[in-house]
Formats: sequence, structure tokens, C-alpha cells
Amino acid sequence: MALVSTPIAVAILMLIMIVPSRSSDPVCPPGYPTHETPVTRRDKDLFKFSLNMEYLEAEFFLWGAFGYGLDRAAPALVNGGPPPAAAQKANLDSLTEHMIGEFGLQEIGHIRSIVRTAGGFPRPLMDLSADNFAKLLDGAFGCKMEPPFDPYRDPLSYMIGAYALPYLGLVGYVAANPFLVGDISKALLARLLGVEAGQDAVIREYLYERAAEVVRPYNHTVAEFTARISEVNNRLAKCGVKDEGIIVPRYLGAENRTESNVLSADANSLSYSRTPPELLRILYGTGDEHVPGGFFPEGANGKIARDFLS
Repeated sequence: MALVSTPIAVAILMLIMIVPSRSSDPVCPPGYPTHETPVTRRDKDLFKFSLNMEYLEAEFFLWGAFGYGLDRAAPALVNGGPPPAAAQKANLDSLTEHMIGEFGLQEIGHIRSIVRTAGGFPRPLMDLSADNFAKLLDGAFGCKMEPPFDPYRDPLSYMIGAYALPYLGLVGYVAANPFLVGDISKALLARLLGVEAGQDAVIREYLYERAAEVVRPYNHTVAEFTARISEVNNRLAKCGVKDEGIIVPRYLGAENRTESNVLSADANSLSYSRTPPELLRILYGTGDEHVPGGFFPEGANGKIARDFLS
């Protein structure tokens, strides 16, 4: 008996052929094997350590671009933690404000994703005051700068202040990667790392374009500022050269053939990595993961960071 063909029957048949089954979607499968361990306890501890950096970036970028932070932009994510000290709106031009504003909004998504995957903690107390940045730059140059460095003064000063932040998140994720077990964890880290690397590249390219420009009111170029900041970070971390300015000696350039250094990388142009103790030594500004200060005057939160303070 011949099959009856109607417009409705034909439409239904076409839908069946086009729309894949949700139970085993061959077009859009999960980004990880669903039968594996989702998130281990160690994975959660590593993500919670990184959450400190994400909070720091979120507050600095949001305040710099919009004049307010997470308490207004995403109050549920602060989890009762104190607001950052002395953060303020930066004097930015339209282009820089749009870039930094986008970075700040991206960090909200990063915090939300980490909390959903690994759990959260109260936002740690952070010092984003101009005075804190001034102390960091005094340490980088080995003298008291006059007038004190203020990242909120103008676009270039702000981008110099932002120079180290995504990079520290980037190298922290690189270091965490080998210790992750769960496939969901690995997928999340890769996606976080991609955006952190992008933010770092944008900031470095912005500064590289201005490498020879003198940073007013100081008699130092942009390239010298980045070199000094990277050098003090290496000294504080105490684990060799893992941070490089935008202009480097040729022996540190890609394949030892260039002094340009738009992206900081090792001899094989692979990303450097920094362990939690290294990062804390830099973020605290003390060179000691047991002694808080700098951006985290009361210490970072999460098991890994708090264990160093026990």
C-alpha cells in the first residue's frame, strides 16, 4: 500500500531528520567526557585560590571604568565580603574606558563560573588605593617617586597599573592546570585562561605601541615602567624570570631574534607558570606568602591561601 504524502507529514519528517536528539547530540556534545570525575576537592581548592585574583581584577576594572564595583554590578557574588579600599573611577578616554569596562564585566562572569563550579567565599579585603600602587612602583624603581604614582590619573597610568593583573591570573592558571583532575575543571580552566590571556595581550599591545613614550610627570618611558614592574615581580616571587617587560634583551626575545616582547613567554615561546606561593609573594608585596600586605592587607581567602597564614 502506497504511503500517503501530505505537507504536514513531509514537514514532520524533515524536522526529525534535521533536529538531533537531545540525549545524544552529535552536533553540540559536551566539552568534556560526562562519565569522568566532574570536580575534585583539590580542583575546588585551586579554583578558589584563583578566585582571589578574579575578585581583584573585577574590582579594579569595574571601578576604573564605571566608578563602582561588584557591590553594585553583581552584589550576590561578594558573599558578604568587605568592599575594596579606596578604589575609584579612573580618568580614562573613551577607547580605554570601553576596553576596561568590558574586562570588568568579563570578570563578573569568571567569578560566577568559579563559584558555580567550586563554591565561593566572602570577597577578601583588597587595597586598590592610589597609595598602594605608589608603594609598588616605589619598590619597582627603588626610590620614592615624586609625585607618587597614581593609576587613576590618566589612561596611560591606568594601563600601567593594570599591566600585571591579568598576567598574574594567566600564569596562575597555567600552573594549576597539571594538578586538575576533573574534566569539567579542565574545561573551565581552559576557558578562563583564554580570556585572561586575551586581556593580558590587549594591555601589553596598548603599552607596546607607546613603548618609547615618556610617562608624565616622570622621566621614564613606558618600556622602562614595564621592565621595572616585571623585575620587582620576579624578585618578590623568588623563582627566576617568569615576567618580562614589553622590550627585552635579545636573549629573552622570541628565538633570541627580537627585542620586542608583545607577549611574555619562555625560550620556546610557551607561557610561564607561577605557583600559589609565588603569586602570594607578589600580590602581598612582601616576598613572603606568610605575610599579607599589598593588594590583600588581611591575606587572600580559600584553603590554599589561608593555610600559609595558619
